[in-house]
Amino acid sequence: MTTFKSQVPGADGAAEAATSGTATATTEGDRKLTLAEILELLAGGRLPLRFTAYDGSSAGPEDAPFGLELTSPRGTTYLATARGDLGLARAYIAGDIEVHGVHPGDPYELLKALADELVFRMPPPKTMARIVRSIGVEHLRPIAPPPQEVPPRWRRLGTGRRHSKARDAEVIHYHYDVSNTFYEWVLGPSMTYTCACYPRAEASLDEAQENKYRLVFEKLRLGAGDRLLDVGCGWGGMVRYAARRGVRAVGVTLSQEQATWAQRAIAEEGLDDLAEVRFGDYRDIRESGFDAVSSIGLLEHIGVRNYRSYFRFLRSRLRPGGLLLNHCITRPDNKAEPSTHGFIDRYVFPDGELTGSGRIITEAQDAGLEVLHEENLRPHYALTLRDWCANLVAHWDEAVAEVGLEKAKVWGVYMAGSRLQFERGGIQLHQVLAVKDDGHGGVGDLPLRPWWTP
Repeated sequence: MTTFKSQVPGADGAAEAATSGTATATTEGDRKLTLAEILELLAGGRLPLRFTAYDGSSAGPEDAPFGLELTSPRGTTYLATARGDLGLARAYIAGDIEVHGVHPGDPYELLKALADELVFRMPPPKTMARIVRSIGVEHLRPIAPPPQEVPPRWRRLGTGRRHSKARDAEVIHYHYDVSNTFYEWVLGPSMTYTCACYPRAEASLDEAQENKYRLVFEKLRLGAGDRLLDVGCGWGGMVRYAARRGVRAVGVTLSQEQATWAQRAIAEEGLDDLAEVRFGDYRDIRESGFDAVSSIGLLEHIGVRNYRSYFRFLRSRLRPGGLLLNHCITRPDNKAEPSTHGFIDRYVFPDGELTGSGRIITEAQDAGLEVLHEENLRPHYALTLRDWCANLVAHWDEAVAEVGLEKAKVWGVYMAGSRLQFERGGIQLHQVLAVKDDGHGGVGDLPLRPWWTP
């Protein structure tokens, strides 16, 4: 949300003179700075919100539509001892920072204002030394993070090597086994936790999710009597969509909560003879000869180093001429480090990794799949997250009662922040369609041009 630029031009006194509002600049180098003065120095005197602190200081426009309130010394320690967004996340989740002007279930407008207008700059060394003295050495010693935070990656070795079956099961449990009731409130009746595809800007979330399943179904050229494998199937939305149309569908998920919910939904819809959702690892699927494989929102959990073996495995489950549809979040380029850090890694998706669509296509091709088509649904995910946040706001009291205030706040800031990233292109959503040939370049009776309705 904020970035450090190069050192502020000018002398130390000029940097300190950048303060405004109630945080008044001073030439008395031995006076302790207030927390508001420190923030204004780091922000170059430009604050898009009202900041207040437990030491009685404040800064920023008094009539600002949004505000941040630092309520305790523990919050100062969190902010001073963690880089990037992690310190702010810790203070917010622990209750040491309160937000004003937005709902905690959808702080999008506040995050947008911070991203648009707040840029931290590293002050000159003398000013930085004064800031450190003013904060106090006691706030520069790390303290235990909120209990909702998972350990850093190097400390997760106790649950196994990264992306081993045991460790993948643990991190999936952390994120997806929150509460089916909670997910019902956030995701709505479709119980679909992946990007929707909006046929119109004003379409409802449920209509857009149904349209997404329709798009995947058509791209995979599925029809009655065909066999579908859906890996990372979530609550079985794709499995049930296909089964309603006569397809024999098998789904697999590492979340016991998801599998239980999906199996019950299958039974309630009378789809037992066509649909099945299993609790387990996709690597344990023994059947092969599927007409199609769908992977909707699973690749983010696989690990970039494992992409080639992943695509090879899925290819081995297909019949010759069978189609694979991979739908996942990506980075906008293929150069950035694939792992995630900070808030997302510690509070949302432990061990999650993103890379560019070019890397995904490369690995699919090198695994022996022929890529037929790819498209970016980035704007659709921003709309999806907007609607999920609206659902969380509408069910806020129930959500807090179900999972606790801290977890509900994590979800609000995670979804609102992700919406902002999708809107601005920081992350994207790509669908890649590929086919398994017959070993001689043959791909069956595929049409010459795309056969699905956009």
